[in-house]
Parts: sequence; C-alpha cells; structure tokens
Amino acid sequence: MRKKIVAGNWKMNLNRDNAIQLFNDLETKTFPNEVNVIIAPPSIYLDSFSKAVNIKIASQDVSSNENGAFTGEFSSEMLRSLKLKYSIVGHSERRQYHNESDDLIFLKAKRLIQQNISPIFCCGESLEERKSKNQFNIVKSQLSHILNKLKKSEFEKIVIAYEPVWAIGTGLTAEPTDAQNMHSFLRELVSDSYGPEIAENTSIIYGGSCKPNNSKELFSMKDIDGGLIGGASLDSNSFESIINSF
Repeated sequence: MRKKIVAGNWKMNLNRDNAIQLFNDLETKTFPNEVNVIIAPPSIYLDSFSKAVNIKIASQDVSSNENGAFTGEFSSEMLRSLKLKYSIVGHSERRQYHNESDDLIFLKAKRLIQQNISPIFCCGESLEERKSKNQFNIVKSQLSHILNKLKKSEFEKIVIAYEPVWAIGTGLTAEPTDAQNMHSFLRELVSDSYGPEIAENTSIIYGGSCKPNNSKELFSMKDIDGGLIGGASLDSNSFESIINSF
C-alpha cells in the first residue's frame, strides 16, 4: 500500500530562530498515523532538525558528485550521515534558475538511492507547454531516465512530485480533475516500465499551490497521494490543516 505524504518545502525562507520556532510548533502537533510528514528546511539547518521524532527531514537538493572539490555543495553520503530519508531533486526552480538538465537530475537521484535516501523527484510543465497541450509529453520526457535506467529495487525508493510550474507561487491551481488526470498518467507510465504492482505502490504527490482551502478536494482524488507544499508550509496551522485533509 502506497504512503500518503505531505512534505513542506521551506525553500530559502526563515532565519534560524524562526525556523526552530516553526519546527518546534510542528513537533507538538498530532498528525494522522497514515501520513508521512516531511519538512525540507534550508540546508544550513539540516543538522539542527536531523533528530526529529514526529517529522521526517528532507534536503531541498543534493550534489550529483560523490565527494571532492565542489565548493558549496553537499553529497548524498553527507545526507545519509545525518540519517535523512528524503531529498528533493529536479524542483522546477532548480531546473529554471540553475539550468539543471534531466541527465543531471537523474544522476542526483541515483546518488541518493545508492545511499538509501528516497528522491522526491519533481516533474511538471510550464503554462506555455500546457496551453500547447504538450504537458504529457513534457513530464514523460522528464521521467524518461528514471523509468528506463533504474532497476525495480531502485525505483521503489522514488516519490514522484507533480508540480505544474504555472501553478507555483502564482495563486493558480490545477483543477482537481486536471491534477488527477496527470497523476493517473504518471502512474500508467510507471506501470508500463515496472508493472502494475510497483505503480500501485508508488506515491505521487501534488506540488502546485496546495493550500488548506483546496487540499481536501485534491487529496480525495484516486491517484493523488499528498502534497509538496511551499508557502503554506511556513505556517504551522496551515500546514497542519493540509496534513489533516486526508
């Protein structure tokens, strides 16, 4: 049975005092047992939260290199030493602002899997790509490496996050049925590569401006297994409300 996941991506927000306050607020809350609650704080705070009890910690990124002279980067081995279980890769902001290619993102995912860390693998289309009705081809292309180059045992560690780029930070949100259609398509792609059993057990979460006022309807869709939450994860009450939407 696939996991329900709500992951908060704090991005480049919060000074240390505010980050600790938010984390402490979340640690005092009670969440449904069936939901895996994850936060991805700025990397400078990862060690501060690595011993979390009720919340799993993820990094927002990772290097594609194993170790060495790569100033400012951190490796999957370093993340494992903090006992992290998740890391985001391929976020649209990394693709857009850092020109990350599908090849690079796949290599990052591979490094994480080698260290027994689950990649939260992001994929999604721009507004122009959706308007041209090319969204399915775009996400298929973005997923092509992990669907063709990972063994079954490796792929089983993947969490897919569908993030329609046009709905991130814009106030726009995909209609629940539109999001469901994409999630269903993604699950079919997984089934084509690895079979229906693995597809049925793969968590596919939604990452396009999910908020307390739309999370319940989104999470009620058959193939939406949770959310990758941006701005709403910076408020403990909003984040709690989204987590309790199942």
